[in-house]
Amino acid sequence: MTYSFPIRPRRLRVSESIRSIVQENRLHPSDFVLPIFISDDDRVVEISSMPGVYRWPIDQLSNHIASCANMGIRAFALFPKISSDLKTTSGHEILNPKSLVYRAARSLKSLDSDIVLIADLALDPYTSHGQDGLLLENGYVGNDETVEVLAKASLICADAGFDWVAPSDMMDGRVAIIRKTLDQNSYLTTGIISYSAKFASSYYGPFRAAIDSSPEGQNVDKSTYQLNPANLEEAKRELRLDFEEGADMLMVKPAEPFLDIINYAKTNFDIPIAAYQVSGEYSRIMAADQLGWLDWEMCAHESLLSIKRAGATVIFSYFADKIASLL
Repeated sequence: MTYSFPIRPRRLRVSESIRSIVQENRLHPSDFVLPIFISDDDRVVEISSMPGVYRWPIDQLSNHIASCANMGIRAFALFPKISSDLKTTSGHEILNPKSLVYRAARSLKSLDSDIVLIADLALDPYTSHGQDGLLLENGYVGNDETVEVLAKASLICADAGFDWVAPSDMMDGRVAIIRKTLDQNSYLTTGIISYSAKFASSYYGPFRAAIDSSPEGQNVDKSTYQLNPANLEEAKRELRLDFEEGADMLMVKPAEPFLDIINYAKTNFDIPIAAYQVSGEYSRIMAADQLGWLDWEMCAHESLLSIKRAGATVIFSYFADKIASLL
């Protein structure tokens, strides 16, 4: 029996060609920022909890980035793993202009000025306790004290050649202070990608292992400054505050567990929205692939499409180079 249905949505799905011409969202290599781990090691080292992701020494970094740029990826975020003997309670190595991440930026910019370099502006790679800020005597992470250090570090980032600074600390008021500091020192074109809605997530473990920011494998509690995953209204407030303080781009992190926050940000703010598909999101897909339960290429593509569909203008992803080669 054939019914006379006037509306048949399946007509738009009859063939691959039809599905292609009505597809609403597509991924492009220019959508991505590739996070890259760097170290002072003399060799490339794979991160055990992130198959296919490596720590790169500076002298091999340029070839890797050139390869990614040839695929169409133009933006790269650098995350340093520094020697443990350089880590202190105050994280003072972040203010050393000769520190690893600044040396890497200068080297890369001297070779290719067209790439976009993004500096992670946080203290956790540099502190012996693994927190993103300075500890007060009572053990609380000091807000204004941390902001002061980050503002100073933003100048070193700009001087080293970073195009954007990305404060990922979630301290109150830091976007306004960093913007003022950059402007007063004539870094008017250095942008701020603010980790505006960064949640106290369980998905960060592989990242912390990659930069060795958890002392002796301890679970570092960051819930006094990162957002409660249960709270939508609190995330809205943080996004609004960073927008009003002068952020050039707002970020939501992690991405896929918080698609509703990404969509809210896209709908309510007229600046680009970034989303960070974090290490745990990457590792769960790769682990399931290794067990034969999922296909990582199909799942990664679907996950990234969902993030873009939710409203992300820019996606930070460890899959960026792998997916870009398939697009």
